[in-house]
Amino acid sequence: MSKDLIPLHIADISSFARHLNGQLKSQSETPSHLSLLNMLARAAGFRNFQHLRAANTALARLDAPQEVTVDFKLVERALNQYDDMGRLRQWPAKRSVQVLCLWAFWSLLPAETTLQERDVNGLFNKAHLFDDAAILRRSLVSMGLIERNLDGSDYRRIEQAPPPEAREVIRRLQGRRQG
Repeated sequence: MSKDLIPLHIADISSFARHLNGQLKSQSETPSHLSLLNMLARAAGFRNFQHLRAANTALARLDAPQEVTVDFKLVERALNQYDDMGRLRQWPAKRSVQVLCLWAFWSLLPAETTLQERDVNGLFNKAHLFDDAAILRRSLVSMGLIERNLDGSDYRRIEQAPPPEAREVIRRLQGRRQG
């Protein structure tokens, strides 16, 4: 007997019984345990019992909560670049920290809204102290977080899910900016 419980859900019991009956009638002798399992699985719409088992295993993996790990040391490094009001003090030297800071600037842009360059600069200038919104805009474009017209006049945020570390930085900066 299998140690794993393998549920069998049948949408239409009448169709299931008809298919199972047809398979049993074609047998000249009593089917073995494995043959019976395969018949039951085929009657339920699977190729065989292994297919039924694999489908249930995959469903269990998909339904299992995904454990998200956050590199809090990297989050701390990124947050150390900000003042108490949530403004970026200087452009970080490390690329990994720059990326997290850029996600924070990405979160400042309204979703599904086209902004002109001066509006983007206005949002960014309130959130940093080194007076170089151009590097922020260019870096966001090169990372694929925002898109702009060829002439650079209009900017639009590209909707996507931030990585776990970026979500943590964004969450903590929002607390500083509101507090």
